[in-house]
Amino acid sequence: MKKRWHKGTGMILTLALVTALSACSGGSKDTTAGTAAANNNASAPQTVSLEDITKLAKEEGQVVSVGMPDNWANWKETWADILSTYGLKHTDTDMSSAEEIAKFDAEKNKPTADIGDVGIAFGPVAVDKGVTQPYKTANWDEIPDWAKDKDGHWVVGYQGTISFFTDKNLVKNAPKSWEDLKNGDYKIIVGDVTKAAQAQMAVVAAAYAFGGDEKNIEPGIAFFEELAKKGRISLSEASVANIEKGEVPVTLLWDFNALGYRDQLGKDRFDVAIPKEGSVVGGYATIINKYAPHPNAAKLAREFILSDEGQINLAKGYARPIRSSVKLPDDVAAKLLPQEEYANAKPIGDYKVWEETAKKLPQLWQERVLVHLN
Repeated sequence: MKKRWHKGTGMILTLALVTALSACSGGSKDTTAGTAAANNNASAPQTVSLEDITKLAKEEGQVVSVGMPDNWANWKETWADILSTYGLKHTDTDMSSAEEIAKFDAEKNKPTADIGDVGIAFGPVAVDKGVTQPYKTANWDEIPDWAKDKDGHWVVGYQGTISFFTDKNLVKNAPKSWEDLKNGDYKIIVGDVTKAAQAQMAVVAAAYAFGGDEKNIEPGIAFFEELAKKGRISLSEASVANIEKGEVPVTLLWDFNALGYRDQLGKDRFDVAIPKEGSVVGGYATIINKYAPHPNAAKLAREFILSDEGQINLAKGYARPIRSSVKLPDDVAAKLLPQEEYANAKPIGDYKVWEETAKKLPQLWQERVLVHLN
């Protein structure tokens, strides 16, 4: 699958593509949007009531997405609900965030897609490329500032946080903190920091925990360098097969990946914890194609995704809702970690700064960490 945060294009590779892609917005509270005109150019932003949008969306009859497949974050149930509630048929083509933006741009004169779901770092990239149209949902004020474009061009629907995933058959005392991790005697899998976004975020998480940030990742590099010198970094892959076979003592994963593995492979066997000192939060954001053939259906889909029902659907897929006010059913809440575990987790403060840092990270990792493992 293209969209998994531990697979697909890595941060360095995606940044290269982002650079190639990169060569604008205003709104009222909940219904500001640009409507695609007959010539497939988005018109100027206008205010339309949600009632009118719903009516127009039903007339359009379908919504075409990219990067929002059935088996990712429980999109299947969301699309089924949108069909049953509004009569909107749905099709999707799975692709990476960068590919979504490229598709919107390449097809501007003959568009096929309405809405996409991109990593938060790609939201501003899409805006800069000029392929989005703004739309603020009815609950816009509930979305944290870090998780939305001020004009409504992108908005995070669900979030993930770097966590420790531990096989309790291999590790007697599952680590709950970076200090626990440092003091253990077991192997740790971080992933390919030279390519994989999830692995790079693990370094940022450690940096945050020890006083650094997206500009200063030295504390994170130093932490893993110390482990590497002790021979405690494993270069094995944290695949489902390897985890199931008992070859992965502790690995660093987005919490929704870790929780999914835990329930798939044995809830009693595996432990998932957000490190106490601190971690990093990431998210995925919807972008509505400026040239969408079904623009109102796209806006209505965003409304549903950020509604209570839509947020609960995402949580069923282990993706933590962006709206903290949503009351999850007990059985769904049980799938996730308690909110208090996230007390010291925070999002990237400046993605422009992080882009520059990420370009340097692979070489740093090679020179400071991998050198001790060869």
